[in-house]
Amino acid sequence: MASYHKPDEKTLQGLKDIANKLRIHSINATCASKSGHPTSCCSAAELMSVLFFHTMRYKADDPRNQCNDRFVLSKGHAAPILYAAWAEAGFVKESDLLNLRKIDCDLEGHPTPVRPEPQALFALHLLMLALTFILCIHQKLAFVDVATGSLGQGLSVACGMAYTGKYFDKSSYRVYCMMGDGECSEGSVWEAMAFASHYKLDNLVAIMDVNRLGQSEPAPIQHDMDTYRKRCEAFGWNTHVVDGHDVEELCKAFWHAQQVKGKPTCIVAKTFKGKGLPGIEDFENWHGKTIPKDKVDGLLNGLREKIQVPNKTLCPELPNDDTAPADLSPISLPSPPAYKKGEKMATRRAYGVALAKLGQASQRVVALDGDTKNSTFSETFKKAFPKRYIECFIAEQNLVGVAIGCATRDRNVAFVSTFAAFMSRAYDQIRMGAISQSNVNLVGSHCGVSIGEDGPSQMALEDLAMFRAIPTCTVFYPSDAVATERAVEFAANTKGICFIRTSRPDTAVIYSPEEKFEIGVAKVVRQSDSDVVTVIGAGVTLHEALSAADMLASEGKNIRVIDPFTIKPLDAATILASARATGGQIITVEDHYKEGGLGEAVLSAVGSEPGIVVTRLAVTSVPRSGKPQELLDLFGISAKQIAKTVRQTFAN
Repeated sequence: MASYHKPDEKTLQGLKDIANKLRIHSINATCASKSGHPTSCCSAAELMSVLFFHTMRYKADDPRNQCNDRFVLSKGHAAPILYAAWAEAGFVKESDLLNLRKIDCDLEGHPTPVRPEPQALFALHLLMLALTFILCIHQKLAFVDVATGSLGQGLSVACGMAYTGKYFDKSSYRVYCMMGDGECSEGSVWEAMAFASHYKLDNLVAIMDVNRLGQSEPAPIQHDMDTYRKRCEAFGWNTHVVDGHDVEELCKAFWHAQQVKGKPTCIVAKTFKGKGLPGIEDFENWHGKTIPKDKVDGLLNGLREKIQVPNKTLCPELPNDDTAPADLSPISLPSPPAYKKGEKMATRRAYGVALAKLGQASQRVVALDGDTKNSTFSETFKKAFPKRYIECFIAEQNLVGVAIGCATRDRNVAFVSTFAAFMSRAYDQIRMGAISQSNVNLVGSHCGVSIGEDGPSQMALEDLAMFRAIPTCTVFYPSDAVATERAVEFAANTKGICFIRTSRPDTAVIYSPEEKFEIGVAKVVRQSDSDVVTVIGAGVTLHEALSAADMLASEGKNIRVIDPFTIKPLDAATILASARATGGQIITVEDHYKEGGLGEAVLSAVGSEPGIVVTRLAVTSVPRSGKPQELLDLFGISAKQIAKTVRQTFAN
């Protein structure tokens, strides 16, 4: 085993100097913005100095280089010290730090990968920005892989990055994640700790900045460092408890982390909030407060006096050039869907088939599940490509966080599956994934009352509302196996979050293998010149609508039936044209609660159009166990109930 060599005194002093420069930058930036968290930055100064200028390997002029070590600032409120580190590294202009949190600056209050389109800038009335800003904005925060600030999520993302580095890229880059002690009360942190240990992520280092103080009072364990150590060791981590303000001790701890095989490492650093600021250090009630004007000059002068070599620059070591650039070519199904019309196939099973086919087409496709693979049918992919499948077990917050980490820097095209109802547990991770501009595909099975006897705890009845509210999200709701395969193919090539809603029951294939689909383009699957009403269904309810159409046709009444394919974006043009052709009458029918689902999406699309009436059939109360058909009847979304509603509408 290699032996540790203590850095020379000049290097150690240089690291101490940089730490105090980072404090100065953080104070100046937060004072300029009149907001922020300077004391949270000060506790992390030596940690950041040693990480960025002694331990991590990266190209300072190319932060997104695929070979670089990764860094996740999970305690995102300490963003100013991250920006300060990149200023010291030469990537961010020092003068830009004084524009922290301003609307025309992408150094936001918490780290965010800012990628606005020029149209968005126009909408925000930011025309005063020069064209150069628009062109360079994609690079300015290239050092931020994911948005942070909603605490407790960074370690899961780091796990996804580390898993990718170790098992997919098989490269030498390492992943570092800095957390605050307050966020360690979040359960998702310990989900990630268990995951990292289980998969022996020895290329992952978590740093706990244990500065004792939370936002409103001390953190629960305060400076009981032995309890932190025992907890981390109990989760299977190589653990070092250190003085977080001793640069020599930190250099040694990070070096030891690089030597350990088969275990992730946690550096538990005892620090003090507001370190280096007399009268503020380790005092309560300073969280999220800038330094008062009457204290600033004295405190800054005190920090400057500690800097012995103001102009000495320490450069990071360059990474090994052992990671290939991401392959960004489109991913296509290697063969068309192989189903025949009328054949029975659940869309959840078709998802597994489609995913395995995509895996054949591209090495970048990976699948993750939360111990539901034999129900979501992601097991089909696992059987075909076991080395590209990640079992995340029953920990949905970590499941989504790991997927977001896997997808960073376009290393993977990640598909995440579980029961759609359980996606709600990870809604904050999904929301933050959208803020991160992440490209992650989420597939929720077992939606609605049509799952039957398992009862309401397993029935996703809020998921469409959830995902429609996500700003970057495309919401697919395929109604047969052919449409499901095409939805999976589209999702693999679509920017932003994608959600695919799959169903449990076997339903008939209604499209031929050659059928063409488009995002935002609906299918009119039944129509005549004498249609009296337009019925819009999706998934199971589309099949109920088609059955209702057959019932009504035998009575001499024809209805138009629409399959939207995507709920977001919704094909308003086709819906409006059909509504006008059927006397302005629309009936939506959905296996979802009335709030936020298909019906409300249609109402939003036609709300400004005169003479159109929308009748919504949906689940209107908490359901119960029962046979699928019984439940569809009970909640008024079966073929029988659709036909009854059409008759009432026609009679009126």
